[in-house]
Amino acid sequence: MKKIFYILFVFCSITTLFAQKKVSVKQAHSLFDRKSYVKAAAAYEQLEQSQKVLQNLGDCYYYNFQMDNAVRAYGQLFFTYKDSVKKEVYFRYANALKGIKDFDKGDAIMSEYLGFEQNTPKFMKNATRNTPNSFKLEPMSKNRTNGDFGIAFYGEKVTFASLRNAEEKAYGWNDRPYLDLFMASVNDKGQLVQVEPFPDIINTKKHESNATFSADGKTMYFNRSGDKQVEIGNERVATVKIFKAEFVDGKWTNVKMCSFSSDEYSVQHPFLTKDGKKLYFASDMKGTIGSMDIFVVDILQDGTFSQPRNLGETINTIHREQFPFVTEDGTLYFASDGHQGNGNLDIFMSYKLTETEFDKPLNLGSTINSEMDDFNFILDEANDKGYFASNRTGDDNLYTFVREENKLQYLVEGEVRDLKSSELLPGATVKLYNDKGELLEEILVGKDGDFVFNTEPNKKYKIMAFKDFYIPAEAEFDTSVKGKVYIDLQMKVESYYDAEDIINKKDDGTVLIELENIYFDLDKWNIKPQAAQVLDVLVGLLKKYPYMEIQIGSHTDTRASEMYNLRLSNRRAASALEYLVQNGIDRKRLKSVGYGESKPLIICPKNDCTDSEHATNRRCTFMILK
Repeated sequence: MKKIFYILFVFCSITTLFAQKKVSVKQAHSLFDRKSYVKAAAAYEQLEQSQKVLQNLGDCYYYNFQMDNAVRAYGQLFFTYKDSVKKEVYFRYANALKGIKDFDKGDAIMSEYLGFEQNTPKFMKNATRNTPNSFKLEPMSKNRTNGDFGIAFYGEKVTFASLRNAEEKAYGWNDRPYLDLFMASVNDKGQLVQVEPFPDIINTKKHESNATFSADGKTMYFNRSGDKQVEIGNERVATVKIFKAEFVDGKWTNVKMCSFSSDEYSVQHPFLTKDGKKLYFASDMKGTIGSMDIFVVDILQDGTFSQPRNLGETINTIHREQFPFVTEDGTLYFASDGHQGNGNLDIFMSYKLTETEFDKPLNLGSTINSEMDDFNFILDEANDKGYFASNRTGDDNLYTFVREENKLQYLVEGEVRDLKSSELLPGATVKLYNDKGELLEEILVGKDGDFVFNTEPNKKYKIMAFKDFYIPAEAEFDTSVKGKVYIDLQMKVESYYDAEDIINKKDDGTVLIELENIYFDLDKWNIKPQAAQVLDVLVGLLKKYPYMEIQIGSHTDTRASEMYNLRLSNRRAASALEYLVQNGIDRKRLKSVGYGESKPLIICPKNDCTDSEHATNRRCTFMILK
């Protein structure tokens, strides 16, 4: 996804496309390059659907949150040109599909992009159960087309950015007015009332949004888009900057750009901590991991700023992290489409570990996150209330929420690793059983090798980890302790070929149990005493590893006809299988195959083998299936 998308604000969806005269491909591309996405989309709709036209058309709609149209364009692009589509377009197409709640296809496309399996409904179900809180939401305005977002606390009031009161549709990206900053009160029904714009010294002919204030209300930091375009790479853009203003003698004054702002990159979504010592923001400046990362600067005693510090890879991904908000205890809330979520921007929280480190982000679940963009979360901890923005209904809108404690959960989490190498084992299956041995839930372990289960209080459980060619690992535990229980399980599984000398993995990936050969009398298939001794070793091995499944293969020499040898080998393999069953091995764990003379170990010139060579070709093999 091109960086330019991320250096601008999250805006509202687009109104119906206006009529436009016939244009050329060159004119359409020019509109697209200038970020005039509404006009570009109208132009592309009239053109022959080449690969570039379809990709740019999909991008026009995607960047303006018209996901139905984006899916239509991207769908045709992938149908016709999938083999040459760039990987970043997979990401946009997957999120567009999720935006219209087509999670099956969206997950399939996202799985191709990431290289490992995605299951959004299952993930969000677990995230919703695991998050500490649930949320009750109400829209803050009856008018859903105001384009409201960027809300912040302002003493007893709030501030926010909006398109309201503006008439001129001057902004080419979405053919809507420029944003201004407003202040308002919130009534007991959670509605915005007594809405007033900030004075002209704050609101200009450019975009203003995302204000944040000092505890005494006398200092404000806010966003303003640049007044000129500069060339970055092959594009000309107007970057977004953070400005500082002071409230002196009843009015805002001394509006100055912060020193870490630049024409070369954007800094946006400022958040000032309550003690006034740190300013968090999002930026694509040098050192950014992804399209937009979260940074922090220290505000020094003389009012200057330290060098910006990137919050690091625990928080920031190769995609978007934006809209930071930090509570007094240091808990960070932010929006991201790079961490796994419901689709597009989701709201996450991360506990503070040290002055410079945060814990792994936690998705806040589907009581607040939708399949579209959800962002700009702010919280009044004392009253368990707050606000956030979302474009789930088409335009950006503000919502109020009441935060409630989530139902008590007993969380069990862990990893699956190889016992010998300690490497993570993606693709392993982890199963949760109750104390009666009944299967409650199973998880296919993803790229990170980890798993999470929710359990209930005062019960006993068993967890088992399975992977083909590995001995299952198991652990038992109970949830009798009152309170939230985090059980960190290191499920280390050992491969059969590491555990047993007689089991070996071949170069082609097959895993064989290497036993003495089984001999049969000429033209016979009954088990002789010597063969029984060999099979008894196999019986012992299968009883030792009750989840092992094998295939018995029987091979003959080339004497007699092919059909005769095939039938004979089938009978011998079946005879060995029946011996195992008679000695207590479940038939479901066994498979028999007769190969006849089709797979000789020794190929003799002119089919003229010695007795010894014929004997070598007459054999049984035992291959582990799982």
